[in-house]
Order: sequence, then C-alpha cells, then structure tokens
Amino acid sequence: MPAQSSREKRALRILGTGAALPDEALTSAELDERLGLPAGTVEARTGVRVRYVERGSAAELGARAARKALAAAGVDLDDVDVIIGASATPDQPLPCNASLMHEQLAPGRPIPAWDVNASCMSFLVALDLAATLVDAGRHERILIVSSDLASVGLDWDDLGASGIFGDGAAAAVVGPAGETGSAVLSSGFETYSEGAHTCEIRGGGSRYAPDRVEGEYADWGRFRMDGGAVFRLAFRHLPPFVAGLLAEAGVTMDELPVVVPHQASHHGLDWVRQQFGVGDRLVDIYADHGNQVGASLPTALHTAIESGRLQRGDHALLLGTGAGISLGGMVLCY
Repeated sequence: MPAQSSREKRALRILGTGAALPDEALTSAELDERLGLPAGTVEARTGVRVRYVERGSAAELGARAARKALAAAGVDLDDVDVIIGASATPDQPLPCNASLMHEQLAPGRPIPAWDVNASCMSFLVALDLAATLVDAGRHERILIVSSDLASVGLDWDDLGASGIFGDGAAAAVVGPAGETGSAVLSSGFETYSEGAHTCEIRGGGSRYAPDRVEGEYADWGRFRMDGGAVFRLAFRHLPPFVAGLLAEAGVTMDELPVVVPHQASHHGLDWVRQQFGVGDRLVDIYADHGNQVGASLPTALHTAIESGRLQRGDHALLLGTGAGISLGGMVLCY
C-alpha cells in the first residue's frame, strides 16, 4: 500500500484545464548545430525533437495557461477561492510564484495565493491537497498553475541532463463533484532521500548562499543530475507503489483508458509503457515538449482531455517521480 495513502475517495471534479507553450521553438537539429555535434545527435541521445524556450517569466507563462483553464471551466477569477502555484522552478526565492502569477492575473483582488513545491510532482501534490480542501468544504473552486522554465541554469556539457528539458505551463480549475461521481479514488506519495542529491540545484537558498561559497556563483545555480541513479532508484520502487494505488482504488491497469505520467525522459516513458503493459494508453507528449518539470504532467493531462482520450466517467492513473527522490500517484474518476 502506498505511503500516506488517501484511505478513502474524495469528491473532486476537474472543471477545466489549459496549457501554454512559449513562442520560441528550439529543435534538436538547431542544438546539434549550436553545440557542434553531428546531425541527429541530440535527438538520438535525448528523444526530444523540439522543445520551447520562454524569454519572459514563469509567472507570465503560467498566467497564460491559467486564463485558458478558467475559460474552459466557464468561470472567472471572482469564482476562485485560492490560487496554488505548483512549480519546481520559481522566478525568485521570495515571494512565492503564486503571488507573482496573482500579480499577472488578479491585481487588486485579495484572492489568497501560495505555492506547493515538490519538484516534478508539484501538480500531483497540489491536486491531492485541493481534493482534500474541496471535499472538506474548505474551498469551492481552486486554480492550480504549474509553470516551469527548465531551460535556464543548464550545463550543456552534460547533454543528458540539459537536452531533455523544455519550458511550459499548464493549469486546472477544480471544484465540487456534485452528483457526477468525479473523485480522487486513491493517492499516495513516497520519498527515498538516499537519492536527495542525485537531482538538484544547490544555489539560490540559504545552504549555499552567495556569501557562503567561493568561486563563480553561477555554477551553484546550474542543474545537476545523475540520471542513471535517479532511474534505478525510482523504478525499483514504482511497481509495488502502483500496485497499492490500484488496489486502493479498486481498479486494474487493464480498466484504465489512459495513464498520464510525468514526462521525465524517453527511457523512463518506455520503461513505464513496458513494465505496466499500457502500450498506446500511455499519454506521451515528450518528443514535442521535452521534460517541462512540474508542468509536464498537467500538460499531458490537458492533452488527454483536449484530445478526447480521457472522457467524463473514465478512470485515469496519474504518475510522477521527482527530485527527493520522490514518487507520487493518483487514481481519479474524471
């Protein structure tokens, strides 16, 4: 059984979703030329054909996705009780990115705004929390926004930890399920901190503040990842974790029309596809987006909904891994 499981279903309905991509596309062919590599190298190593690069802020990009989600839900900001920022790469350490998105979306309106940061699993954690708040009657409608600029702070000497990433944003408006049957049927999260330093950005906080380290501080702001270690640790624990989620929800993998994972890497997606036998039911947008960190999973979820692959009344498995190293999952009735 997954750690910290939900114990019982919580009524929740996803009222509308939206996604936004930056205007600037960066193909792997362009990266080959920029890095002086033989044609086809970047795509072969990373599995990404094209990713997108934002030159503005994560808050601005997130606001674009949020407006689309609000329109899809048929509500406006006056109907929203709280804005939850669910991203891994904030524009700045303080204030929280939800406040900066509030500045873009709702200046002058006292809507509370705060962040949930669980790296690549931020949306999952925020959705789990929102389900509890809505089911308990604490809030009626919640806007969750994930917006990540993964393109900054990359070390291009390490293509495997740089070429996989792209920028993007996605948002969802959630609220009461009423008599529809929409609900979070099970959810769970686990952390294995022996992998805490296999995926990290050391600078930007108090531990390695500028006045505590020597040398060029830019290097402390670079993203570092031991992809092999992350893969081995996460996927060793995923099979029993997923089995527990499905058992608690009372469904089998064969009954799920879609599985929506974090778009971590082409190797990771292939492993999930084969390990759980989901084939084409896996929502895979990785090649044309890259790994968008916290925005990856909600962008994939939006794609499944917008394309009609996920229909009302369907069950879906949302599955994520993130720095920590952490696992997260949820079975919901959409």
